[in-house]
Amino acid sequence: MSMSTPKTRTLTIRTPEGIAFSLQLAGPLIRFLAWSIDLAAISALSGVLKTVIDLIGLISADLAQAVLMAAYFLVSIGYGIVCEWNFQGRTLGKKLLGLRVVDGQGLRLQFSQVIIRNLIRFVDTLPLFYLVGGLAVLLSPRSQRLGDMAANTLVARNPEIAEPDLQQLLPDKFNSLRTYPHLAARLRQQISTPEAAVALSALLRREALAPLARLGLYHELAVHFKNKVEFPEEAVIGLSDEQYLRNVVDILFQETSRAYRA
Repeated sequence: MSMSTPKTRTLTIRTPEGIAFSLQLAGPLIRFLAWSIDLAAISALSGVLKTVIDLIGLISADLAQAVLMAAYFLVSIGYGIVCEWNFQGRTLGKKLLGLRVVDGQGLRLQFSQVIIRNLIRFVDTLPLFYLVGGLAVLLSPRSQRLGDMAANTLVARNPEIAEPDLQQLLPDKFNSLRTYPHLAARLRQQISTPEAAVALSALLRREALAPLARLGLYHELAVHFKNKVEFPEEAVIGLSDEQYLRNVVDILFQETSRAYRA
């Protein structure tokens, strides 16, 4: 279930796990600026390939031209697919401007979605300067271009969240999840900024929540994060949902190593 506010272009999404979070949707201008940066990156990559392909021109100019056109098509499509899949919905332009591609229902972005939205990009760029895509973003209540509509994706602002003072959440606590640094790193990679913000907010508002509501919320959040990355049983045994959530928040917001006391 989701609802949008056209005036602010903010979308509230409730995931299947029952977690609700808000996304600020990216408008056409900032998306165009991000695409301009990506276009410069694509042009640079294509320029490198052209230098290599020019050698084919010594054999056949027509063959070199055909290979160059095919190479540009593959680079322009492959750039978005490779970046968005490997960097959690971000290309270079999106990363620099604080944007991210996300699933339209708050689910994990699928490879097929990345492929579809990038294949239809050529339609969105028609007739030039992303005119079709820009109009679609303006008219869509969810700020989607045609590729986003087909793939059920959104482009949202992904602002950096300032690191909170976790001493108020984790005073003198040993975080058993940190004994598995490779899984901790994977957790940071899998969790989006809105998801991390929801977990942090739930802990900070602990005293404002009724006991039963707090237990239910923490259980849903714990299940959600456990489904993202599975830690060994010895790392989670004996942990309540609340303590598990505290350990997850510690990992998501504390990038540097810290001293532990048992």
